[in-house]
Amino acid sequence: MKLEKLVGERFKERPSDCVVDSHAFMVRGGYLKSVANGIFSSYMPLRRVTRKIEQIIREEMDAVDGQEVQFPVVMPASLWRESGRYDSIGKEMARFSDRSGSPMLLGMTHEEAAVHLVREYGQSYLRYPFMIYQIQTKFRDEARPRAGLIRVREFTMKDAYSFHTSQQDLEEYYARCHRAYERVYERVGLPEVISVASDSGMMGGSISHEFMLLTPIGEDSIAICTECDYRANMEAAESIIEPRRDEVSEELVLAHTPNAHTIEEICSFLNTDEKRACKAVVYQKNADDSYIVLFIRGDLEVNETKLTNFLGCDVHPAVITEESGLCAGYIGPMGLPEGLCVLYDRSIQGANNLCCGANQDQHHYTGLDMQRDVPDAEYHDFAKIIEGGICPKCGKPAIEVSRGIEVGNIFQLGTKYTKSMNMTYTDENGELQYPIMGCYGIGVGRLAASVCEAYHDQYGPIWPISVAPWQVHICAMRVDEEDVRACADKLYADLQSLGIEVIYDDRKVSAGAMFSDADLLGVPVRIIVSPRNLKEGIVEIVARDKSFSYKEKTDEAAQKAAELVRSLLEKINAES
Repeated sequence: MKLEKLVGERFKERPSDCVVDSHAFMVRGGYLKSVANGIFSSYMPLRRVTRKIEQIIREEMDAVDGQEVQFPVVMPASLWRESGRYDSIGKEMARFSDRSGSPMLLGMTHEEAAVHLVREYGQSYLRYPFMIYQIQTKFRDEARPRAGLIRVREFTMKDAYSFHTSQQDLEEYYARCHRAYERVYERVGLPEVISVASDSGMMGGSISHEFMLLTPIGEDSIAICTECDYRANMEAAESIIEPRRDEVSEELVLAHTPNAHTIEEICSFLNTDEKRACKAVVYQKNADDSYIVLFIRGDLEVNETKLTNFLGCDVHPAVITEESGLCAGYIGPMGLPEGLCVLYDRSIQGANNLCCGANQDQHHYTGLDMQRDVPDAEYHDFAKIIEGGICPKCGKPAIEVSRGIEVGNIFQLGTKYTKSMNMTYTDENGELQYPIMGCYGIGVGRLAASVCEAYHDQYGPIWPISVAPWQVHICAMRVDEEDVRACADKLYADLQSLGIEVIYDDRKVSAGAMFSDADLLGVPVRIIVSPRNLKEGIVEIVARDKSFSYKEKTDEAAQKAAELVRSLLEKINAES
């Protein structure tokens, strides 16, 4: 490929709307162009990167007996009504009607299509287990697309679906897929990706894991124990709080607390620690706007995923009206109106000598004893795990909270979709059973952006050899000189004959412009042909990451570059 023919502009200035480095470099380097918010067109360099990622994914899915299929982008609403998700998913699903008036949708995930494809095939136990996968365009109307390819609305994703006749068989296959995912990340150059327990969300199922690249720009928070191997997404991490109970319980006293509404104002007014407060957090159910009052320790935050999972419905922060019977800013567990849904977090279980709202304007109680004053309370885990919190696995106060980008996920779905869509098989005893499913997803564009986010310097990406758009970049300095042109042309031809992917810059531009473009393309091996070096009969071969630099005779340079490419590939493959 001649760089002068490469479609797409490269430029020095960082775009003002690029909040992360991977997005900035992909715009500056001519990898992509925005079409609409969260929707992009890809230029050739990005397509070459994503094609290599897709091929690695295909190889690893084939290695665990996957069969590649393709589902439609557009599906009838009737298919999703079978599973019950058509009405349960909100605005993120794009819905429309075709010319005959039939309701249709754009696929954001393909569990329904997978069951539809194989439910006639899978009618006998003799055909199990099996796995099907696709690499397909999807659309999810994200409310807040951001960070280039990190969070988009239209995206390419590999999703796989396995079908089993027993939970044990699913678990064994799930472990195989977990290892296959680890190999994918190792092969694309991200061995530092970690697996964390997660919440399965709208996918359903009981067991799920996310694969996270730890980075400060990540949107997800991850709880990691420094004393054991416990790792979990904040949405799924169990919050364990040591019980705080004084030997002597104080008397319950009504205190006048004028103009103190927030937990910070109340604790400051009463001269007490937030850990000594019983805080009320109020929500409303999306379906009917009924109120939910949740009591939690004053210094903790509510994990809304845990709350919605417990309730089985979506909620939103409450708008407290006079008709609600709630006294905003002064809500406590005693004297609440009848008929409310009242929940209690485990952080206040057994606690005493707390302050709390008195359900009277400008008044709070001190000396609250949960055992004495709210004896019928039932406690559940609704809190976000905190830094320094107790590890649910080893029991030590060793939790650290880090940020990460989710680069893949796997779920044990169970029979959620096969049962709702009436997919059955006849077992060895002649009885009808529902197959058990697993689901396995990787976002291709997000993975490409994550690699760029992990490996770059101030000048541009540093692509691992396995996914780099090209393997060798030839920079011909002063190509107007005959010996430079002849040497660079021969290197270009020789490298291609050796099976090496080459981008060749023979433009009549300054050295600064040439090297700036080379940095933005991020090719791992660079060959510099210049008049000065040719006087000594050599060319320079350098690494984009500056890990090596050689001066080679011109007639040996192509072979040396090819050897370097192969050694870099062997190193990545050896680590996977």
